[in-house]
Amino acid sequence: MNESPNRVLKLGVNIDHVATLRQARYALMPEAHNSEPSLLAAAHEVEAVGADSITIHLRQDRRHIQDRDVYELREKIHTKLNLEMGNTREILDIALEVKPHFVCLVPENRQEITTEGGLNVLGADASLGEAIQALQENGAKVSLFVDPEPDQIAASIELGTDMIELHTGAFANAAPEGGEKELFLLQKAALQAHEAGIQVNAGHGITLINLPKLMQMPCLAELNVGHHLVARALFGGLAASVREMLTLIESYSPD
Repeated sequence: MNESPNRVLKLGVNIDHVATLRQARYALMPEAHNSEPSLLAAAHEVEAVGADSITIHLRQDRRHIQDRDVYELREKIHTKLNLEMGNTREILDIALEVKPHFVCLVPENRQEITTEGGLNVLGADASLGEAIQALQENGAKVSLFVDPEPDQIAASIELGTDMIELHTGAFANAAPEGGEKELFLLQKAALQAHEAGIQVNAGHGITLINLPKLMQMPCLAELNVGHHLVARALFGGLAASVREMLTLIESYSPD
């Protein structure tokens, strides 16, 4: 693996949309010998250029990632698996069996195209804390995908999560021409979590264009990026797409 030993900010690559392309043709023929593109091949390619983890979201409707993908990737990738999931009993049982390295709990609406907001941790019932505890006791580090709101960060800290992943969608939609207000909220949220001893990750809508401004956030440990990297891969290849982002984040300073 070509990881830079001097890189402070880690990169998790979400390969959901490699599965989206596969499912467009082979959803009804999952065992077809020519089913492509291969998620495992995609994972190995981004690992080879230095990605720190592989992220996948096993949705209830199985629109892209399938159960068999989760098991295969956990067994065969060379780096760490980050499983995004809604807090449902079915998906929790799979996570407890698969034992991913990381789990990011996200809100999930079957009508949405992609996750469009953070978890309402403040208004969550007891099952969220129970899921966090079960996953942690099973060996996973747990993250909550949250909006940069002080009350949501405080509620996440109270539940004992290991990490938060700050939802950067509002910032990404406003940047690079704007986004100063959204960046300020992200900066405050990052400091709040970091001061409480919680690892700070970020994700949603991150691109090579808005990332330089986003890197003004303090205390960032890891980015999770998917759609942008897969989209750029259509023109220059997946490895080149990931390598560009890794090069950019080498300059990040968490202070």
